[in-house]
Amino acid sequence: FPSQTVTGNFAKVIHGLNANQLTDQVIQRSKRMILDTLGVGLLGTSTEVCHKVTQYSKIYSSDLSSTIWGHLDFRLPPLYAAFVNGVAVHSMDFDDTWHPATHPSGAVLPAVIALSEAFPQKKKISGLDLLLAFNVGIEVQGRLLHFSSEARNIPKRY
Repeated sequence: FPSQTVTGNFAKVIHGLNANQLTDQVIQRSKRMILDTLGVGLLGTSTEVCHKVTQYSKIYSSDLSSTIWGHLDFRLPPLYAAFVNGVAVHSMDFDDTWHPATHPSGAVLPAVIALSEAFPQKKKISGLDLLLAFNVGIEVQGRLLHFSSEARNIPKRY
């Protein structure tokens, strides 16, 4: 019996997840991770690299837009909003980490928030749906680490 592919494993897990599977402990930890990431991201909006990325991204404005953290008057398409907000989070280098080295929330939260804002008003997602999406992103990142031979060797290389 051939082993399951990485892609098949991802698809099976992701497809089967729903908000009912989020335990109280997962919800509380997720909320703490989200709050921490938002705080670091808001602080990061004052960094030079974030200012440069924000200025560069202004050429991508469109009708479909998401918030740029720390800028009430400036919005971008979800892809670019997630990028700018992700840079803000990572620019401080205080966002959460796993071993081997990766920053799960800084990559996931800006994308989840930007996409959630892009939904039409009548299809807005709930807070629980946002927590589920956040946890799916964290789970995918954990599985990528698990399947990556490169990630296993990070401590030996540095």
